[in-house]
Amino acid sequence: MALTSSQQMSRWGLAILVFIGILWVMGSVLTPYLVAMALAYFLDPVADRLENLGLSRLFSVVIITLTVLILAVIFTLLIVPTLIEQLVNLVDDIPQLVQSGQSFLETRFPTLDLGSSEILTRFQSALQSAGSTIANILLSSTKTAFGFIAMLVIVPVVTFFMLLDWDNLVAKIDSWLPRDHRNTIRTIMKDIDTTLAGFIRGQGTVCLIMAIYYSIILWLVGLKYGIILGMIAGVLTFIPYVGAMIGGGLVVGFALFQFWGIWPHLALVLAVYFGGQSVEGNFITPNLVGKSVGLHPVWIMFSLSAFGSFLGLTGMLIGVPVAASIGVVGRYFLGQYQKGRLYLGQEFYQDEQDANEQSE
Repeated sequence: MALTSSQQMSRWGLAILVFIGILWVMGSVLTPYLVAMALAYFLDPVADRLENLGLSRLFSVVIITLTVLILAVIFTLLIVPTLIEQLVNLVDDIPQLVQSGQSFLETRFPTLDLGSSEILTRFQSALQSAGSTIANILLSSTKTAFGFIAMLVIVPVVTFFMLLDWDNLVAKIDSWLPRDHRNTIRTIMKDIDTTLAGFIRGQGTVCLIMAIYYSIILWLVGLKYGIILGMIAGVLTFIPYVGAMIGGGLVVGFALFQFWGIWPHLALVLAVYFGGQSVEGNFITPNLVGKSVGLHPVWIMFSLSAFGSFLGLTGMLIGVPVAASIGVVGRYFLGQYQKGRLYLGQEFYQDEQDANEQSE
């Protein structure tokens, strides 16, 4: 006997609550596995293309895994030490930077009385507190044996096996779908996959490209902390509008303090950043992400902030996928509502039913 609509809703609601409860209790433990799942989802199209070229699934996954590991080792050996050094120097130099900023403003705006103001003092304290928090997070995550093992062992191993069995996992989940709603769920899941593929894979590639571009060019220009600022600006590209504002504020702010009066260098830094923003917004993002992924920038920002505050890093990892799923499901039910009697009214609804019967 088929379940009624209320029974189905209660069971689906219970399943969602159980899922949220598991994330709440085991969030830190699940984080490496969520990262591995995201990597497998990101790399699955590459494995499919290698299979289309005639390679076996196993050989395709081995090639992808070795390539990613080699790139990760190169990044760790060449880039990570420089990033850590620049981050430590940046935290240590915060008092000097604040003092330089105060002298800069007092010299060019003599009417400002910053010496007796508590604004800069509070700003300095806030920066030092933020820097200490970031440093403590990094140290605590790398000092624990489990965190070290999770990053170096669990993520690559789980990614390998998930990528190897991805198609089988999808087929197995498809076999569990309720028979009465299989076609509807398949349609919704296909739309969710299209949305996620367009945004996560595309936007992730955009962030990687922009992080590499900013880091290398700002370092070559001679901007102090150019690599760490470039990485931050590139990663923040993932957050629409706000990321560009924060990244631009950091890059331009540091460039003003370092190159004030050295106009060619300052103009070069500004050209690098705003030129990169122009190319990213007009060429890279439209080609890699597209304009029809169905995720509004405000919805993305809300999901990241909401899930991040609720579940921390785990929440930020699942924020966009959940937001995409909610958006697709919401559009589906909105379409069903616009076809129903409540929206059309009795007269229009009956006319549409009669038209459908005549067409059949």
